[in-house]
Amino acid sequence: MATPPSAQAPRRAGSLSSLASALLAATLAACGGGGDSAPAAAPAPQPPPVATLPGSYADPVVYSGAATASLTAAEERAATVAARITLDGRPLDYTATTGHLTATDLATGQPAASFFYVAYTAGAQPAAQRPLTFFYNGGPGSASIWLHLGAFGPRRLATGFPSTEPPPATPQLVDNQETLLDHSDLVFVDAIGTGYSQAISPRTNAQFWGVDQDAAAFRDFVRRYLAANNRQASPVYLFGESYGAPRTAVLSNLLESAGVRVAGVMLQSAAMNYNSNCGVFDPGQLSCEGYLPSYAAVSAYHQNGSLPTDFSSLLQQVRDFAAGAYRSEVGAFLASGTPPSDATVTQLAAYTGVPTLSWRQDLSMVPGAYRARLLPGQVIGRYDARVKAPGGSALGNGDPSINLVGNAFVSTIGTYLKDELRYTATTPYLSSNNVLNLWSFTHDGKPLPDTIPDLAAAMTLNPALKVIAMSGYHDLATPFYQTELDLARLGAGASIQIRNYNSGHMSYLDDSVRRLQKADLRAFYNSVSVAP
Repeated sequence: MATPPSAQAPRRAGSLSSLASALLAATLAACGGGGDSAPAAAPAPQPPPVATLPGSYADPVVYSGAATASLTAAEERAATVAARITLDGRPLDYTATTGHLTATDLATGQPAASFFYVAYTAGAQPAAQRPLTFFYNGGPGSASIWLHLGAFGPRRLATGFPSTEPPPATPQLVDNQETLLDHSDLVFVDAIGTGYSQAISPRTNAQFWGVDQDAAAFRDFVRRYLAANNRQASPVYLFGESYGAPRTAVLSNLLESAGVRVAGVMLQSAAMNYNSNCGVFDPGQLSCEGYLPSYAAVSAYHQNGSLPTDFSSLLQQVRDFAAGAYRSEVGAFLASGTPPSDATVTQLAAYTGVPTLSWRQDLSMVPGAYRARLLPGQVIGRYDARVKAPGGSALGNGDPSINLVGNAFVSTIGTYLKDELRYTATTPYLSSNNVLNLWSFTHDGKPLPDTIPDLAAAMTLNPALKVIAMSGYHDLATPFYQTELDLARLGAGASIQIRNYNSGHMSYLDDSVRRLQKADLRAFYNSVSVAP
């Protein structure tokens, strides 16, 4: 997910005046990890687990997400089990492989990091025809449990989202009817310092906590996975969520430059250019044009209890307004305090339900201010603004859209690894790690990353590379219209597809939307020709 700048990164004068406020403005704890805790401390060693079932692996290594942590050495060991789900009324047999692979630094040839991954492989297609998709969440500081257990893996956590009824005390894993395993092999991989991924001495975890270092390590993991599994001929796809989307842009360019062809990239709730997202900046520094259609979508939902019949035309009207009258007036407002016109503030109030006085005083309204003003006394979700809860309630303490499901995901991953995938470890799975204060967001000479040029470079190296971007209308962290504006810099063409859904940041948590996403992703796979 989108995240704030590192304390170590140079700041742009007047725009990043407070790291603390930037953290509050841009930390996305769901897919991003973080929270309010310090980076994970080294855990106390526990008695090593004992493998008892065929294919199981009892990992004796003590893993740590601490900044200074590193492994003295690493082994490429894994649990391997045969499994089956029922998909569309028919059995789908697959193999699940859970363990570690060692990423070797491309420049030095030395082992750099031990990546934890779970791979699902199925079907009898030749490797040159069977797609292979790598999935990862963002943060930075999030393991990939959200995409793994919530989106397109063979097993899925049933949440009933976005109902405000919390999941049962014992979350239920079900056969995922929207898994992509019937069309691609799937590899879910955790960033260094999350899950069970860790640096190898003399490197430390913190040395990988930066835009460029992180993407280079993922490049080396992908290279190792392809070599270790004889999949160099497979069509390779990259699926990144939130911060994982800019990681994907940088990674695709690094892979193409290293001779690994990327067939397609999937961008879930993307934050491609931090410099264009007003939610990353202190109030009053940047136009919030990219958020206006999201504000209108959320307000329409809460005013009507559902979306109006003219929802699509409404959003297009707001896009046109944002790019027209609003864009010209907010520029003057931010530059010199020029008051907005009565017509503009009246239109903003009509689209959003926020009073004209608020818009007159705060023309470039950041998402936090909008959420506070929309429904006084209620807390609306940042990641899915359809979800609301009374202020001061347990559900409303933080983001209610994450409070609904967060504990279920965190509590389920460990038992799933142990009971179904037969991988056990001496230390708990680190689902999130607060690395934000240590992360270097500098990239390509800028203090905050703009990764559209990276994606453009990858598409230049590989003109056949295709892109699909998927967003939720009710996501107030990485707004869909800002993603459209960012990707428009790449130019129009069949190589770039944009799909928006009636959901939030993790759009796939919504049962009806997940079905739509699977249909769109299958069509995307089918649209990519397989070259020799």
